[in-house]
Amino acid sequence: RPHTASDSPHRADQPMAPRKFFVGGNWKCNGTSDDVKKIVTVLNEAEVPSEDAVEVVVSPPFVFLQQAKALLRPDFAVAAQNCWVRKGGAFTGEISAEMLVNLQVPWVILGHSERRALLSESNDFVADKVAYALAQGLKVIACIGETLEQREAGTTMEVVAAQTKAIAEKISDWTNVVLAYEPVWAIGTGKVASRAQAQEVHDGLRKWLHANVGPAVAESTRIIYGGSVNGANCKELAAQPDLDGFLVGGASLKPEFVDIIKSATVKSSSA
Repeated sequence: RPHTASDSPHRADQPMAPRKFFVGGNWKCNGTSDDVKKIVTVLNEAEVPSEDAVEVVVSPPFVFLQQAKALLRPDFAVAAQNCWVRKGGAFTGEISAEMLVNLQVPWVILGHSERRALLSESNDFVADKVAYALAQGLKVIACIGETLEQREAGTTMEVVAAQTKAIAEKISDWTNVVLAYEPVWAIGTGKVASRAQAQEVHDGLRKWLHANVGPAVAESTRIIYGGSVNGANCKELAAQPDLDGFLVGGASLKPEFVDIIKSATVKSSSA
């Protein structure tokens, strides 16, 4: 939510508007044009909470972005799964932020752990991407998260703080950033962070933002969870106070994605 003059000075007796629940579906490198039609049909026919209660963004592969965008209901948006770190040019196989803007694709996922691990994208490289995409007018789902080795070594907060710090050093406006905490050990493994594990990291990240970026950013920035989220576990996760939504992998290709969107009602009923 963009800040307005009325937000500041922020009085304790006037809490800021609650953070709008956010559900992203990352289709990764999956699908055919027929699959896109099937998935979009399920989404278009779904009865889900209104745009006031939940923001829904799906992220097909680049080649299906325009098809998905053309078919998808107007209250759902699309995201690209990546974009290049600077202006286009002689970068074979890359897609620039400017191209996404030109096609009116509003969102992009950056820094996903698969790209960090498989393509060696560093914290600084991801931060440069985030800053450039934001500067071109894109909204960014910025991914952070620790590996199993880091979790077992007890360095989870150090790792995610370093990943967040790299981004914080390159940007000044967090209005169009959603931070996606995805423990690498939980992505596609069927292992899910427990409610307590997820809440602990989300709370830690919010405290880090409060101390290092500012209270208003900490209060308004949505921190979402990703890592084997499905229809069965989404409600108990959604109930955690610092968990503002989900970035869903495999389940976003299935009808249960609708159930995950509906978990937004957990927030509105507790508000």
